[in-house]
Amino acid sequence: MRTKVAIIGAGPAGLLLGQLLHTFGVDNVILERQTPEYVLGRIRAGLLEEGTVSLLDKVGAAGRLHQEGLVHHGVELAFGGARHRIDMHAATGKTVTIYGQTEVTLDLMNARKAAGLTTIYAASDVRPHDFDTDHPRVTCVKDGVSHDIACDFIAGCDGFHGVSRASVPSQAITSYERVYPFGWLGILSETPPVSPELIYNNHERGFALCTMRSTHRSRYYVQCPLDDHIDQWSDERFWDELKRRVDQKAADELVTGPSIEKSIAPLRSFVAEPMRFGRMFLAGDASHIVPPTGAKGLNLAASDVHYLSQALREHYDEKSSAGIDGYSARALARVWKAVRFSWWMTSMLHKFPDDGEFAARIQIAELDYLVSSNAASTSLSENYVGLPF
Repeated sequence: MRTKVAIIGAGPAGLLLGQLLHTFGVDNVILERQTPEYVLGRIRAGLLEEGTVSLLDKVGAAGRLHQEGLVHHGVELAFGGARHRIDMHAATGKTVTIYGQTEVTLDLMNARKAAGLTTIYAASDVRPHDFDTDHPRVTCVKDGVSHDIACDFIAGCDGFHGVSRASVPSQAITSYERVYPFGWLGILSETPPVSPELIYNNHERGFALCTMRSTHRSRYYVQCPLDDHIDQWSDERFWDELKRRVDQKAADELVTGPSIEKSIAPLRSFVAEPMRFGRMFLAGDASHIVPPTGAKGLNLAASDVHYLSQALREHYDEKSSAGIDGYSARALARVWKAVRFSWWMTSMLHKFPDDGEFAARIQIAELDYLVSSNAASTSLSENYVGLPF
């Protein structure tokens, strides 16, 4: 097989990149080690910046999003037993949209299928080769048959544990990481959200987040120790703990119900530099991870593939290498700002095991300043709705 761009990974990053390249007339093939059903079974993020929505519009995959997505103009911060609303739209003129990553993935899968583009699912032993030469290729095994795909470029969109970054010689890549000493216990329930907008809760018992996937499906999180196991958390225990951490109005109005998904996720900040290695590029979680507090993971993947698709278009249409040569620096400049914002949100809202009363009082002072200062709330809003691509 021969293609211009071989994309490893059929998550949102790989699928969106494939659709953007298709709109530019650039042939591409996607290889995914899991089945479509497995990919769609992963419960992930659900908040989209306007820039991400515009990219989905560009590739014709946003029709259902505009019908079912929930547009939010603000966000609420809860501390000291009271809620305070930040009007992000008033501060920035921008909004965010609640629409599950699983739905984004499904819409992109359907758009790719409608375009007749090639995706090889359940491909085992996927490996990039010779990306430090002018003749890169990707090999895989499908249904017991080995395949060798020659290409011009390789895009590694296969996540934090994927083969793309792992294939780079250790001396050619530098990693920066902060692992947080707690996780998020999250549940999904067929219940109406407790509030029309997200509530971020700073509480002495630990952080809690009230969010949603639709008007009838809610997503809730509580901070928990890293060594907790999901079996320790019955639905009843979760709801009781959540009620302790939210304000009284939210506790009184919270509609509980059986969980349809429950999981514990560790939190980390991680960046690998650079994002280009000869003719292979990294994008999305293959290059960086942020704690979900700032809602940046999926949106960073979208901005990465925006930069990469533009760079590849310039290469083929304008015979220019400027975009390719500048891809890593351009993407990382935005990545690090999002990493900073996500770290700041995490540090301000969570209870850290080794922090004492001084740190707790600093958090409250920071939150009080945020909700009482136009400059501070505007800064939060600018980052939350998404910095320009």
